[in-house]
Amino acid sequence: MSLSRLLIGLPLLGLLWLYPAIAGATEIQRVRSPGGITAWLVREPTIPLISVSFSFAGGATLDDPRRKGTANMVSGLLDEGAGGLDSLAFQTRLEELAVRLSFDADRDSFTGGLRTLTENRDAAFDLLRLALTKPRFDGVAVERIRRQIITGLKEDQENPNAVVGRTWFAMAFKDHPYALPTRGSQDSVAAITADDLRSFVASALARDRLTIGVVGDIGAAELAPLLDATFGGLPESTERTMIGETAPVTDAGLKVVEMEIPQSRVMFGAAGLKRDDPDWYAAYVLNYVLGGGGFASRLYDEVREKRGLAYSVYSYLYPLDHAGIHLGGVGTQNGRVAEALTVIRQQFAKARDEGINADELANAKTFLNGSFPLRLTSSGRIARLLVAIQRENLGIDYFDRRPELINAVTLADVKRVAKRLLRPEKMLVVVVGKPVGLEAGE
Repeated sequence: MSLSRLLIGLPLLGLLWLYPAIAGATEIQRVRSPGGITAWLVREPTIPLISVSFSFAGGATLDDPRRKGTANMVSGLLDEGAGGLDSLAFQTRLEELAVRLSFDADRDSFTGGLRTLTENRDAAFDLLRLALTKPRFDGVAVERIRRQIITGLKEDQENPNAVVGRTWFAMAFKDHPYALPTRGSQDSVAAITADDLRSFVASALARDRLTIGVVGDIGAAELAPLLDATFGGLPESTERTMIGETAPVTDAGLKVVEMEIPQSRVMFGAAGLKRDDPDWYAAYVLNYVLGGGGFASRLYDEVREKRGLAYSVYSYLYPLDHAGIHLGGVGTQNGRVAEALTVIRQQFAKARDEGINADELANAKTFLNGSFPLRLTSSGRIARLLVAIQRENLGIDYFDRRPELINAVTLADVKRVAKRLLRPEKMLVVVVGKPVGLEAGE
């Protein structure tokens, strides 16, 4: 049976076993291989599937600024031929085994995922080994992926969502690596060579940067030697590129990027909190009430429901490895951008000055705790969460402690953190469109 056909019949069954895993009824095991490679494992023998998620710290911040987009390009090429298999042969083998193999690069990490039927486990893990340790970077494949990336970058020039995000980060972080787009520019991608790709793999994919999560039909005794067989061929460590701690600009600013579209796209934000900040959970609750709660948020109520200014408006905490950000967005008619921004700033100021009320706090806790298991509807998502928990040093008992951490937040905590976090007068705003009443700036 193919993986895709098996998955079609599993959505309800998947939910039934994933909830106990989240709630703590299923043990998270810390597996250490004979070679010293560690992974966290949630075993589920009733479904013949295995999902693996892994992450190498560093990601696109390790790119040479003159070759920005290298990490992203590598992520598109690792499954385009490895070892003795060219691109077609490698992809054919994945298809024959019904294996899903993927890679991605973001600002702080280079990530990957593997999903396989249990019966094809050894062959699937070996394909992953080849991709990580013996990528080919053949000329035909490199040029094909390069063309795909450059085509996407050209399309992004006309995409207001892409333009607003790229512009905001460029203004907020200036000379820091976070200012540069992870996919690079047309010029930088055009300049990347096969040697650049090999150099990135050699310097970025090392075991001391590696975090692994595994979920499915495999035990610790079986997983341990597979970890060595799959990842043991990577270098134990490499010279680390040091990325400095930073924060987005704190001075208020407005940038208008003119684009002939009927509705403007707006991104707003300021400094936020990193994930290890003691105030994280209070900020998490506060942001839910302010702009993270969808239909239940203050921004949604004030901007959309009461005034009809926008279809969607939101805010969220964005913790990077070297900076904390509090971001938000709204899309609205060109003639109503100024009004929408005024209302958003007013709501930030009100939450800063007054905090939230008892009902909002109780509702936030109920939703944040009650909805958490429902977000995790596949073994792959669980595996990715196992990686995230390890990377953030949240502890192997995080699933058990998370409700307590949220429930411990008080009104006083939220009010204190609101004064620290919410800075409407220092908000950096980027608008893409033809807004009325706002002047384009530099």
